[in-house]
Amino acid sequence: MPRGPRFFAVVPAAGRGERFGGRYPKQYVALLGRPVLSWSLRALLAVPTVFSVVVALSTGDRRFARLPEARDPRVRTCRGGERRELSVANALEALAGEARDEDWVLVHDAARPCLDPSDVRRLVATLRDDPVGGLLGLPVGDTLKAAGRDGRCDGTVPRDGLWRALTPQMFRYGVLRRALRLNLERGRAVTDEAAAVEALGLRPRLVTGRTDNIKITFPGDLGLAAAILRTGWSEKDEDRARLRRSRL
Repeated sequence: MPRGPRFFAVVPAAGRGERFGGRYPKQYVALLGRPVLSWSLRALLAVPTVFSVVVALSTGDRRFARLPEARDPRVRTCRGGERRELSVANALEALAGEARDEDWVLVHDAARPCLDPSDVRRLVATLRDDPVGGLLGLPVGDTLKAAGRDGRCDGTVPRDGLWRALTPQMFRYGVLRRALRLNLERGRAVTDEAAAVEALGLRPRLVTGRTDNIKITFPGDLGLAAAILRTGWSEKDEDRARLRRSRL
């Protein structure tokens, strides 16, 4: 009997984090004693369903090899690009010949260290039979304002039906590869994988994620992330993952 689809993960980590500032990219900034990227990978690797993880790195990156996750047999690297979609496309190319079109790919931001493994499991369970795929997200709860160039309000934007996009975002390997290739051929920049898939005329499914799955964008975000991680998911998740892998 043919095997079922496998679940690969891709982490684009070649960005410079210009809005964050600092001496080196934000994915390597220390957070509770370990780099931000280490936390982001930790959550993916705590889920036994994830078959392997491809991390897209900038040319000359010498920091990644120092991470404990770099020694995990499920982790490999590839060359990243100048933009997120280029890094993801390179990671998909690195999987060519191994991943099948029907396999799943979960793309996760390197700068989202507070991802809880329960969100990964929920995403996989919800989408594994979905015809399109989808992403973690959160309905917008704040009042939204449209700003003019002078810094004053031009109006209030209705928030009904609006969601904040989170990661991971999960799509079939063949669909995501085709979507990114199409957008690159058309010279169209996309901010996330869902936007690329939408350009194919498909409608990704939204899966409600946790509110603490924050992205590190500015230095002040580190304090909030530290508070979340101190009270976050239990290390029992890692223990259970190791036990399950040992039984495979």
